[in-house]
This record gives sequence, structure tokens and C-alpha cells, in this order.
Amino acid sequence: MSAIYTTDEYGRPFIIVREQDKKSRKSGIEATKSHIMAAKTVANIVRTSLGPRGLDKILISPDGDITISNDGATIMSQMAIENQIGKLLVELSKSQDDEIGDGTTGIVVLAGALLEQAEELLDRGIHPIRISDGFERACKIAVAHLDKVSDVIPWSKDDTSDLFKCAKTSLGSKIVNKCHDQFAQIAVDAILAVADLERKDVDFELIKVEGKVGGELADTALVHGVIIDKDFSHPQMPKEIKDAKIAILTCPFEPPKPKTKHKLEITTVKEFEELQKYERETFETMVRQVKECGANIVACQWGFDDEANSLLLQHKLPAIRWVGGPEIELLAIATNGRIVPRFEDLSKEKLGSAGTIREMSFGTTNDNMIVVEHCANSKAVTVFVRGGNKMIVDEAKRSLHDAMCVVRNLIVDNRVVYGGAAAEISCSIAVEKEADQVSSIEQYAMRSFARALDVIPMTLAENSGLPPIETLSYVKSQQIKQGVWSLGVDCMDTGINDMKEQFVFDPLISKRQQFLLATQLVKMILKIDDVIVHRNDEQ
Repeated sequence: MSAIYTTDEYGRPFIIVREQDKKSRKSGIEATKSHIMAAKTVANIVRTSLGPRGLDKILISPDGDITISNDGATIMSQMAIENQIGKLLVELSKSQDDEIGDGTTGIVVLAGALLEQAEELLDRGIHPIRISDGFERACKIAVAHLDKVSDVIPWSKDDTSDLFKCAKTSLGSKIVNKCHDQFAQIAVDAILAVADLERKDVDFELIKVEGKVGGELADTALVHGVIIDKDFSHPQMPKEIKDAKIAILTCPFEPPKPKTKHKLEITTVKEFEELQKYERETFETMVRQVKECGANIVACQWGFDDEANSLLLQHKLPAIRWVGGPEIELLAIATNGRIVPRFEDLSKEKLGSAGTIREMSFGTTNDNMIVVEHCANSKAVTVFVRGGNKMIVDEAKRSLHDAMCVVRNLIVDNRVVYGGAAAEISCSIAVEKEADQVSSIEQYAMRSFARALDVIPMTLAENSGLPPIETLSYVKSQQIKQGVWSLGVDCMDTGINDMKEQFVFDPLISKRQQFLLATQLVKMILKIDDVIVHRNDEQ
């Protein structure tokens, strides 16, 4: 106990608190600055990963698993950050990833730049609350300016060229940029296959991304159906079934067992033969029930022994065993079948249907996969990713997810701003212009917000091997002279600064979310002025 309750000579109660040697405390500007320092350190880690020329990070887990990625959310989530303010930045990139799916590196870099500017203002004696108010005001101006400079990109099911260009922008900074066009097209086709265009909604549950090591990235394909990482239960079963009627079972192919603990004693050969006969009859009844309802293939969530397997082969009933829960649900959705928990419930109406079910084998290994194609419900799709090693397959999956999120965002809201930091530069100009008309002390915070926005184009230029200050000065002056808001940093060194001509697009909702979330986090950090840490006895 760290306190003693007692009373004085008049009976008045009071508490004697022990000397608090196990507590450390920081308060005021010192606390705020230590937070800013921690957040800047975390932001600087991902800074070099921004843009199409951004560098990758290699992350090694305690188990020795290696991840190579330049995706902000992946890097942040896999870093074991102890500092509480650092953890807030991890949460920031996670919330951007959950809500938008892309722009996770940019949001962390922007938050770090805002905090860096806030530190300079604190050194000049400006109160944290006034800085927060100025940032909030500047953020509103920037978001309103984004609406002004945004363009609507028309698209339809027949003309998806603009969606394709946006997906390509997202993939520009990823490891898959060798197969840029192919992956962008897969992302667009997958989203449009499952999208409900009337409600402007996309159900990601219907898109399964399956990876297999071997082959190259160019072998990646979109399958309008389901891929299950299993093979037929018996090697002599047919490898392809046309016009398949699938019985989807969650009950095991074995004789029923009592639910309670039981013990069966067999003392004679006759009893053993009777048991064997009973088991065989039970298996045959199960197979007959499946055949009678019209099924010509079985997908079972559980396994079955060799006896059941050979019986299925004799009755010419191909089967897939140990199909996992998510896979069996997706199979049921794709084939319009019903998941059946008991053999007695099987009926023709509950069967799923598919045009083809085939077993696909890979190279010289014994790895096989089942492909279910031409399903009754065409909305379920699977992206089958190939790659030279596990790290490339994993990173390709993450890249595809980001690209699909971009396409989903454009289906929800088809307004875009221009990439290459064109949006940030134009917002910076707009905020600086407004700051000149503000008479209160917030004008300093607003100008600092504009300078923080300039960090994004400077980082892009730096990561692309261009002189950062010269590049920013040139693009900014051109935007003001020409009044063209689509001029940005030419990362790929094409000689064209107009992002409209380079087809570099960012969804408006993604950029808006970046500004709002980063400002919100910075305001929260600035308002913390006291840190009390309780140390454990061991420490």
C-alpha cells in the first residue's frame, strides 16, 4: 500500500502518502516537447518510404519472420513501439488504412511535419491552445480548397480507364510496379465484379486474395470464382468436374458418436465384425443420401478416414476435405448453395452449382489447389497472386489491397485531386494567402501549417533524388504564375510537371481524411501538458 490513513488529535482524518520515488513526472512545455520528439522520430522512419521512388524497409519479427514493405501501415504496425505518443501515430496510420486503405505513409509524414512546426512556435512562446486553434482553422481552409481544386472523373462499367489510372497511381510506389498495368486492371475488375453500383457499396468479403509461392508476378490472375488451397481427397478421383452440383457439409463423414464420454469394450471377433459392419452401413447410407439429392461433388469441413474415402471413390463421388470456415462460407456464397449441418437435411435445393471444378497443380511439387469457376453467383471473385518468394507474395497482396481500396473509394465518391503533391502545394498557397488576412496570433500557426504541407513535396523530391528546396520553389512559383493547380513534383523525371497529363490521381476522400486526421492527432498531442509514469518495482 502506498498511503496510510490516520487521524490527528481532534479526530480529523488525513492520509500520509509515501515518498513517490517510483513516479517520474514531466509537465508543461517539457512534456509537450518530449511528445513532439517521440512523434518526429517515428515519422522520420517512414519518411523515406513516401512516393513512387520511396525505399523499402525490412522488418524482422521476434520469431525471425521477415517482412519487406514500404506500406506505411504495415511498417508502423510491425514496429514494437513502447512510447505512448509513438503508439498514437501507429493508430493514426491504422485508422487511415481501415477507413481509406491508402495514403498511410503520407498521413504520418504530415503529422510529423505539423509537430515539428508546432515545436518552433512553442519556442517562440505561443501557447499550445492558440497553436491548436490556428492549425484547426488552416485545416478547414485546406479541406475547402481541396473541394475547389478537385475534378470529377467519369466512369462506367464499359469505360473504366480513369479507375485504371487511379489504381496505377496507387501501385506506383509498390514492389509490383513491374506489372503495373496488369495489377491495376485486376484491382478494377475485382472491385467492379462485386460492387453494388446502385448503393455505391463494395463488399470486400466477396474478394478473396490467395497467394502461392512460385512462378512470377506476371502469372497473377483474377478468377471469377473461388480458389481453395486443398486437393481432392483421393488421388484417383477425377481432376475436373463439369456442371458441378456441390453438397457443402459441416458434418463429419463418420458414424455418430455419443456427446458424453463413452467407452466401448469389444471382447469377441463377432462383436468387432458387427461394429465394422455398422460403420460400413453408416458410411454407405451417408454416401447414398448425398447421391440421392443429386450432388456430384462433396465439400466437407471435417476430415474422413481411408474407409470413407475409398467408399466415396467406389461410388464415383469426388470429395474435398478439411475446407476451412471462411472458405466454406465463400464457396456457399459463390455457388448459391446452403451449408448443411446434417445428412438428413440434404435436398436438391440446398446444393450449390458451378460450371467447372478443377484441380490445379504447380511445378514439380505436390501442391494442388481446387478452382471453382463459372459459379451461380458471379459476384464472388478470387485474386490468385504468384511470386518468387513469400515476401514478394505478401507485399503483392498488400499492394493489391491498397489499389482495390482506391477503386472502391472512387466508386463511393468519384472526385479526385492530383498527385505528385500538387494538392498539398496548392493548399499551402491557399492557407498562406488566408493567413495574411488574420489579425490574431493564429496567423503564425496557419503559416506553420502551410510550411508543414510543403514538407510532403520536399520529401517526394528528396526520395526521387531531386533537390528538394529548388523543386518546391519552382513548382510553387509555376502554380501561382499559371494558376494551374495540377502542377506537382515530377518524381519519375518525365519532364512534365502537370500531373493531369501524367495521369497521377488521388481520391479526394483519401486526401481530405489525411488532413483531418493528422490535424486532429496533432491538436491532441499539443493539449497534453503533464505526464506521470508509474514504474514497476522490478524497474
